[in-house]
Amino acid sequence: MSEITGSGFEGWSPALRAEFEACAFNGHVGQRLLTETGRVRVWEIRLAPGERLPAHRHVLDYFWTAVTPGRSRQHTADGVTREVTYAQGETRHLTFGPGEFLLHDLENIGPAPLVFTTVEFMRGPNTPLPLIPSAGPPA
Repeated sequence: MSEITGSGFEGWSPALRAEFEACAFNGHVGQRLLTETGRVRVWEIRLAPGERLPAHRHVLDYFWTAVTPGRSRQHTADGVTREVTYAQGETRHLTFGPGEFLLHDLENIGPAPLVFTTVEFMRGPNTPLPLIPSAGPPA
């Protein structure tokens, strides 16, 4: 379930807006890259309550699976803020045409750890973003 809680950058701090500008091409779509082949990148996201994954850009078709149930807040580059509730095992597939992307962050607003597995498909209409160490999430 997804609920829009703000639009037009309502409630965004100057620091959050600056992060989105600085991370506009951050290809680290997870906290930990588990494996990468010529076909896929498999990521883990493990957020403690209150923890955030900084803004990052998706350009590759991908899917995510919620390993644990939980709740998140996401900001997207179009100025929308939404809160999402996840069921354990819930999976969503996203696809992108040439030049399309999703730039967003992810914050755990629930009381328990929030864990996802994300699988990006390296072959598609968009070139994979390079994984620049300085562009990734904090260690």
